[in-house]
Amino acid sequence: MDADDFPTPDVDVASVEPETLKDRIDAGEDVTLLDARMQSDYEEWRIDGENVTSVNVPYFEFLDDEIDDDVLERIPDDREVTVLCAKGGASEYVAGTLAERGYDVNHLEDGMNGWATVYEAVEIERYDGAGTLVQYQRPSSGCLGYLLYDDGEAAIIDPLRAFTDRYFDDVDDLGVDLQYALDTHIHADHISGLRDLADEGVEGVIPEAAVDRGVTYADELTTADDGDTFQVGDATIETVSTPGHTTGMTSYLVDGSLLATGDGLFVESVARPDLEEGDDGAPDAARMLYESLQERVLTLPDDTLVGGAHFSDAAEPAGDGTYTAPIGDLVEEMGALTMDEQEFVDLILSDMPPRPANYEDIIATNLGQNAVDDEEAFTLELGPNNCAASQESLAGD
Repeated sequence: MDADDFPTPDVDVASVEPETLKDRIDAGEDVTLLDARMQSDYEEWRIDGENVTSVNVPYFEFLDDEIDDDVLERIPDDREVTVLCAKGGASEYVAGTLAERGYDVNHLEDGMNGWATVYEAVEIERYDGAGTLVQYQRPSSGCLGYLLYDDGEAAIIDPLRAFTDRYFDDVDDLGVDLQYALDTHIHADHISGLRDLADEGVEGVIPEAAVDRGVTYADELTTADDGDTFQVGDATIETVSTPGHTTGMTSYLVDGSLLATGDGLFVESVARPDLEEGDDGAPDAARMLYESLQERVLTLPDDTLVGGAHFSDAAEPAGDGTYTAPIGDLVEEMGALTMDEQEFVDLILSDMPPRPANYEDIIATNLGQNAVDDEEAFTLELGPNNCAASQESLAGD
């Protein structure tokens, strides 16, 4: 049943904007959600949080005039409940049927599609290089990006196509000119905004080592080799080759203070090594990742901040609300970073999560081999990123 097919409820049902729901969760309010999607969708991808109570009852349970008592008993009647679905149609209908029965309900505007439009910018307070560094956060998928600006110039690392207009709005508000857009690698979980920004006059930068994967548009962009630098005002972005997650995986050291590690190292885990060459190539990629971490990342000063391209539910934000952490802290907290090579390889290959949804189509799109419009691009990347190895196995000693 399509969302447009649901009848309009006979009672007025208030809608909650996704940004408002996110603000309530961030403020620590107790939030109760009734997720009306199918159980498989719910188990794959949902809104979570320490102060979030989530109940899954698929919408079809509410289609009959007489709703089973056992269904209603699963829904709290002593507090406000926000109903959500994929696009907003089913949730409005379900909320209406519950409102008619005396429940205190509203529904999430545009459902999980609306949730996927939430994109927040949080300043990284511990960054002590030149200029200001901001972390972009997309809570629906855990995607992270970085905006550096100084002395009228700006650069963005790992931009998302869905937020191209947002980047221009932000730099306009800041009164700076967006000079560079840099990708750390060929992403497998979201559609890159690199080419869209380049089409608008921004200098797009792609790792030279990523071109051999079949990039069709490399001659339209700047390719970055290990050690290359890009100047943004008085700040310098240095290219650091860190293969492992992919052969072209590249980190960017932002004015010696923060290493934007892409999908190589996260604050709660390390990269999965199987998205480029599959299971057969994963052991060699894992060894490559180990070498990159030990020789290119962990050799940096302990107070160098790490900021990945993703965060998961297992990640704990820093005091400033960003998903960043000093290298020294990660070495102390993440046992995988102090193992020998074979232990490391065996561990990360032992318990990898499912691969990102639509990852083959997303990779083909990011290589330029597959053309999709904005709506299809947005749909392809809905869901969790799953670009890290299992957090449970890597966190302990």
